[in-house]
Amino acid sequence: MHAWLCENPVGVDALTWKELPTPQPGKGQVLIRIQAASLNFPDLLIVQNKYQHKPELPFVPGSEYAGVIEAVGEGVTGLQVGQAVACLSGTGGFGTHTLAPAKLCMPLPAGFPPVDAAAFIMIYATSHHALMDRGQLKPGETVLVLGAAGGVGMSAIQIAKVAGAKVIAAASTDEKCDFCRQLGADETINYSTQDLRERLKELTGGKGPDVIYDPVGGPFTEPAFRSIAWRGRHLVIGFAAGDIPAIKINLALVKGASIVGVFWGDFARREPQANAAMMQELASWYAQGRIKPVIDRQMPMSELKAAYARMGSREVKGKLVLVND
Repeated sequence: MHAWLCENPVGVDALTWKELPTPQPGKGQVLIRIQAASLNFPDLLIVQNKYQHKPELPFVPGSEYAGVIEAVGEGVTGLQVGQAVACLSGTGGFGTHTLAPAKLCMPLPAGFPPVDAAAFIMIYATSHHALMDRGQLKPGETVLVLGAAGGVGMSAIQIAKVAGAKVIAAASTDEKCDFCRQLGADETINYSTQDLRERLKELTGGKGPDVIYDPVGGPFTEPAFRSIAWRGRHLVIGFAAGDIPAIKINLALVKGASIVGVFWGDFARREPQANAAMMQELASWYAQGRIKPVIDRQMPMSELKAAYARMGSREVKGKLVLVND
């Protein structure tokens, strides 16, 4: 097998494409021949030693991937050789093969292509858990999605529309705003050229959004939260802008609003039955054509560093996927 190896987590340039022994699965593991792997923001942080999870060195990055099971380890039930699966295991995806915990594998129904499957679990699970569980989104409510043209933003728009909400998508360029409208957003805000608070006031008749989906942080969190509706819920997804914002807590008091943390990974670990039911619902929505990842582009696995550069340039609309021949 071959894989991109991180032996020193000082950045993307330190990754090397190496031939490695093909491992055999241990207890509770499966060996997956990887067909496609998506690039997510944590994949950038982890090779810079900036992510909350710091794997033992050396490691193969690539948190999310899809492929075919080539071998199963002791004690594995419900999965078999030749079965197509998707997996979000945190590492291992940027190669030709990987060992994955069987309990983290999502069996793929017929007609679920590996490129879509590799771009599915992280973004849709995060957004469903955020909006439907933590945000308690109701039909007719208004959702503001920050960073709406990215992977999680794309999924948030689609899930909010399935839930019957009105969606205001905020992004950094007119091109990205047009992309959000194609995804189903009702209104858009270009926060590079428009004042976020004033535009929100205009679009909501002064009421503000009921739910704020915030994977960005940085300078946008406070103006968004100051605009929130009475009893609104501000969902803290992540900090793609780089800075973790500080908000004066009295702002929550005057709006009767909630700042709600969203950590899907721990939800999946702590509440596996609820997570399994959620994933089943998401797979059903995909089969019905109600949600579908938009693939910005497919790139050969050998061009991983170029894919990282494209993601770092903020050019990506939807998801980047690396594919093996």
